[in-house]
Amino acid sequence: MSRKIIALILCSFLLSSFNIKVQAAGEEEHLQERMELFKKMEAATQIPWYYLAAVDQYERSLRFARKDLPKPENPISIYFPASEWAGPLNPNPDDQNPKTITFFEGIGADGNSDGIADRNNDEDVLAAFSHFILNYGIDKDNFRIALWNYYKRDKTVSMIMGKAKLYKTYGHLDLGGKAFPLPSRFNYSYKNTWGDARGYGGRRIHEGTDLFADYGVPVRSTSYGIVEMKGWNRFGGWRIGIRDINNTYHYFAHLSGFAKDIEVGQTVEPGMLIGGVGSSGYGPPGTSGKFPPHLHYGMYKDNGYTEWSFDPYPYLRVWERQDRQKKS
Repeated sequence: MSRKIIALILCSFLLSSFNIKVQAAGEEEHLQERMELFKKMEAATQIPWYYLAAVDQYERSLRFARKDLPKPENPISIYFPASEWAGPLNPNPDDQNPKTITFFEGIGADGNSDGIADRNNDEDVLAAFSHFILNYGIDKDNFRIALWNYYKRDKTVSMIMGKAKLYKTYGHLDLGGKAFPLPSRFNYSYKNTWGDARGYGGRRIHEGTDLFADYGVPVRSTSYGIVEMKGWNRFGGWRIGIRDINNTYHYFAHLSGFAKDIEVGQTVEPGMLIGGVGSSGYGPPGTSGKFPPHLHYGMYKDNGYTEWSFDPYPYLRVWERQDRQKKS
């Protein structure tokens, strides 16, 4: 290999490493800026910062999952359509005058005392949503009522409350870390089987990746999240469902059992033990042994209306590589 080619490869590697570090630094700065805005609004309204952070993160995830919403460009991602901001009967949908917005019953507010209610200004957006919350109250029960009246969806309320619990528990916004579901010290194998036809249990497609391992191999949480579901399913056997900070549902099925003290509503973090590889399922509670022991791992995205399965295999490969790099 010539020196020129070696130099080009080295330069490419260094540039790639530099870009990764810049992106990481930029994201860290973004999180810090967000936290400062949440804390500032908490000081002004007494609404706990983690409630505001939970709503903002829920809407950020929606805006990446849906095509009918603009992608977030500012640190704060809570989104108000022009008609909602200015008022449904306001002849000027781009109105930024707090007085006329109030007259036309718009939600827009002036959060930084500059005399303008700008729906593209983070402080104004947070102030508008905070004013809505203050109409109900800042305690947990009234916050839930406010969320339901705003979103009109029980599942959305549950997800936002889960995010608030995560932020309150860990005390920071950086909860995007991930881990491979099986420890690298154990033998396992897997391949991409998402979308394959399944005949056992009825005609359907395979909504996940099967990771084959010995019975009882530890199964770990792949993310920070809230345990939404735990128990028996006729097809999945003993299974656990965890909702992460990005509205993604992580599904672990065919377990041999659950880790001690794992309960619905509990917070978990990447690498935390949640159960063991098994062969449970396809029958009444306790049925097992109808197939080789393996973990069925699925991922589902919620967009505020519905939820759908997507291929977890590429993510598993990335998390597996990251786990191994941490140990090297």
